[in-house]
Amino acid sequence: MPLLLSLLLLLAPQQENPKDLQAVVDTTAGTFVLQFYADEAPNHVRNFIQLARQGFYNGTSFHLMIAHAIVQGGDPESRNPAATAKYGSGGFNLGLKMEAASLPLRAGTIAATTLPGNPDGAGSQFFVCVTDQLQLNGQFTPFAYVVDGLDVMDQISTTAVDDNHAAKQRIEIKNITIRRIPPPTPPPYTLETIEQLRQLRVVMETSKGNITIELMPDKAPNHVRHFLRLVASGAYDKTAFHRIAPGFVIQAGDLNTKKVPLTAEQGKYTGNIQAEFNDVKHQAGIVSMAKGDSPDSATTSFFIVLGDQPGLDGNYTVFGRVVEGMEVVRKIEVVPNDHEKPLEPVDVYSMRVEARK
Repeated sequence: MPLLLSLLLLLAPQQENPKDLQAVVDTTAGTFVLQFYADEAPNHVRNFIQLARQGFYNGTSFHLMIAHAIVQGGDPESRNPAATAKYGSGGFNLGLKMEAASLPLRAGTIAATTLPGNPDGAGSQFFVCVTDQLQLNGQFTPFAYVVDGLDVMDQISTTAVDDNHAAKQRIEIKNITIRRIPPPTPPPYTLETIEQLRQLRVVMETSKGNITIELMPDKAPNHVRHFLRLVASGAYDKTAFHRIAPGFVIQAGDLNTKKVPLTAEQGKYTGNIQAEFNDVKHQAGIVSMAKGDSPDSATTSFFIVLGDQPGLDGNYTVFGRVVEGMEVVRKIEVVPNDHEKPLEPVDVYSMRVEARK
C-alpha cells in the first residue's frame, strides 16, 4: 500500500460504534448511566445519541411515573413548567420504525414511548422500567438499559403524582454526556493484601446493642472480601436476625428480612461464593457463613456460634470472630423463639467497616 494512502487511513476519523458508548444522565435527583442495544435497535440508538449530543433533553422533566415500576421522560414540551397540560404530547413521529420487539422489558430497560396504535411513531420520549414490565413485551422498542443508578430511577418513580400519574414536582434532566464505556473497575476490597484486610473489622448496630467482628482473611480471604463488600454497600442495613437457636447459633444476613429493596449496586455482591473450609474450630463467638447442601452455596447469611460445635468444623467457612459485644450476642440468644424463629424483632440497624483498633 502506498505510504500516502496508509497515512490518510491512519488520519481518517474512525467510525464510532454505539456498542462502545454509554450515556451519563445527570438529573436533579441524581445520576444514572445507560448503555445501548446497538445491534437490536440501531435506529433508535442513533436517534437518542444524536438528540443527547444536541442538548435536546437538557431541561426536560420526567413527567409521568408509577412507583417502583416506570418513569417516563424526553418530551420537549416538558421544558416549559407552565405547560403541564401538554406534557406527554411532544417529540413523536421522528421516522423510527419499531425494532427489537423480541427483547424483554426487564428491570433497567429503556424503551421508546409511542402513541397508542402507532408502534412506528417513536421519537424523543422514552420510559425506564424500574422493575420488570414483561406485560409490555413486543409493544415498544427497547433501545438501552441502565448499568448504574437504577436506585436513582426507583427513587424518582416515587415522586408524588396526580390521579393520572403525572408528576407534581419537576425532576429535570440537566445534561446527558455520551462517552466511551470506561474500563471496568475491580469490586471493592479486591486489591487489598491479606495484611491490609486484617486491619479491618465490622461493627453491627443491633436493637440489642453493638457487636464487633474481627476478620480472618488468612483463613478465608474470599469470604472476608465478599462480607466486606456486602457490609460497605449497605446490603445488611435494615435487616434482622432471623434464627435463634439457644446454645447453638444466632443467624443474620438473610436479605429477605431487609425492610427496603436492594439497590442494583448491592445486588452485585449477593452471588454464591466458593467454600473456604479451614481449621478454625466453631466455638463461642466464631462467625461463619451459612450455606445450603452444596459446599459452594453460601451467599449472604452468616451465623454467630454460641458454644462449641464440633459438628460444624470443616463443613462451614469460618471467616471472623466476635471481639466486642459478646454480651449482646447472649441477649439475642435468650429472645423467645418458636422453632428458632424470633418472637420479637431483633433488628440490624446497620453494619459498617472500620479500622481495627
